[in-house]
Amino acid sequence: MRILLVEDDRDLSRQLKIALSANGYVVDHAPDGEEAQFLGETEPYDAVILDLGLPKIDGVSVLERWRQRNVSTPVLILTARGAWSEKVAGFDAGADDYLTKPFHTEELLARLRALVRRSAGHAAPSLSVGGLRLDPRAARASVNGEPLRLTSLEYRLLHYLMMHHGRVISRTELVEHLYDQDFDRDSNTIEVFIGRVRKKIGSDRIDTVRGLGYRLTAPIDELRDAAGKV
Repeated sequence: MRILLVEDDRDLSRQLKIALSANGYVVDHAPDGEEAQFLGETEPYDAVILDLGLPKIDGVSVLERWRQRNVSTPVLILTARGAWSEKVAGFDAGADDYLTKPFHTEELLARLRALVRRSAGHAAPSLSVGGLRLDPRAARASVNGEPLRLTSLEYRLLHYLMMHHGRVISRTELVEHLYDQDFDRDSNTIEVFIGRVRKKIGSDRIDTVRGLGYRLTAPIDELRDAAGKV
C-alpha cells in the first residue's frame, strides 16, 4: 500500500515515515501544499495523510482542488487541538477522517487501516481468501494456519492482491502501489516477486492472465470445501 504523507514538520514527518514503513506501507512525502497537490494529481495512492497548516497552499485548498479534479483517494486530515472549524472545513472539502494533534501513532495507523480497508470494499479488519489469511494490524499472513515468512515487498505484494482479490491487476498497477516515487521502477521485477510469493502460498492461488496481469483466487478445492459447509 502506497501512502502520501503531507506534513511540513520535519521531526513528525520522519517519525511517521518510520512508523508507516514498519507497518508495511510505502511512503512518499510532500513538505508543502504545492508539491502535495502535484503528487496527489499525478501519482496513484491508496490513502493520503494531510496536514492542514501547510506552506505555499493550505491543506483545505489542496483537498478542494483534488476533489474538483476527481481525485478520489481517501484522505485523513491532521488538525490542531480544538480547531473544530478546521475539521468542518476539511470534511466539507472532501476529507474522509480526521485526527487531532497531538496524537498517538497507533491511532493514526488504525484509522489509516480503516480508510484503506473501506475504500477497497472490505468490512472485516483481516483479509481472507480461502485458506489464505492476512492481518494488517500485525502485518502477518498465514496459509491454512501456517505462518508465512515474507520479505517486506512480498508482504506488500500479497496485501495488495488480497485487498483486490478476484480482480485482474496489471504489473504497472502493482509497481505504482508497491514502490515510492524515487524507486527505479521496472515492471519486470514484479514477475520475480510473484514467483516468490507463489512458492510460499501455493502456485494455484495467483493466476496469470496473459497480456493483462495477475489475479488472486482461492484454489478450487478450497472453494468446494467452503460451499460444502454452507
